[in-house]
Amino acid sequence: MRFTSLGSGSSGNALVVESGPTRLMMDCGFPISEVKARLGRCGLAPADITGILVTHEHDDHMGGVARFAKRYAIPVYLTRGTAQWLPLDFPAVLVRIIDPHSAFGVDALRVEPFPVPHDAREPVQYAFGDGDARLGVVTDLGCITQHVVQKLSGCTALVIEANHDLDMLMGGPYPVSLKQRVSGRFGHLDNRGARHLVEALDRARLRHLIAAHLSKQNNRPELAVQELCQGANCEPAWIGIATQDDGFAWRDA
Repeated sequence: MRFTSLGSGSSGNALVVESGPTRLMMDCGFPISEVKARLGRCGLAPADITGILVTHEHDDHMGGVARFAKRYAIPVYLTRGTAQWLPLDFPAVLVRIIDPHSAFGVDALRVEPFPVPHDAREPVQYAFGDGDARLGVVTDLGCITQHVVQKLSGCTALVIEANHDLDMLMGGPYPVSLKQRVSGRFGHLDNRGARHLVEALDRARLRHLIAAHLSKQNNRPELAVQELCQGANCEPAWIGIATQDDGFAWRDA
């Protein structure tokens, strides 16, 4: 199993997980032309995508899902609450409603959705497995729950939100209401929260740790890396960053 990010941040998110001929895209927050270009950079084409998994309805995660899936007849997996945000003319034959507490298989991959605290209708994040490696992804998470800790423990690879530095956010130009939303229990995980999450996990099998969904206005990569290093008790060079423009290259989970 291997995985790559097409881009991560407030302007769009997409991640691809591959096992054999099975390739699942987690979220699609880019226009069709942008998705095609980013897939091409990874050696893929739209026809290579087996299915799209949606975390929640916010535009940077779901904005490109309907058009891309409809254009290339790709099944879309999402909770019933998130499905309410699909266009009325979206083909029902492509919709796969998932239970946020129930794992399911898509060809060679086992997918485990799990609910998270975020300001959306029925948000989930995902863990992926192929019987050997296990990848856990959380990109929009207001606070840490024991259920999230349970789902991410024992992974061989983790992509974890480190959205903002709290001091930068509070001292920045955002209006007070937005600062409260971002930093609240249903907002986004800051660098210190990401560290606490990593500290709480069983990391015995962990080989990859990548910071994702960094805010351009309210964070710096070196600040996220510093906190995650403390959480994982590792060297800075061991921490990866998922950028908005380039995501990150393929990694073997």
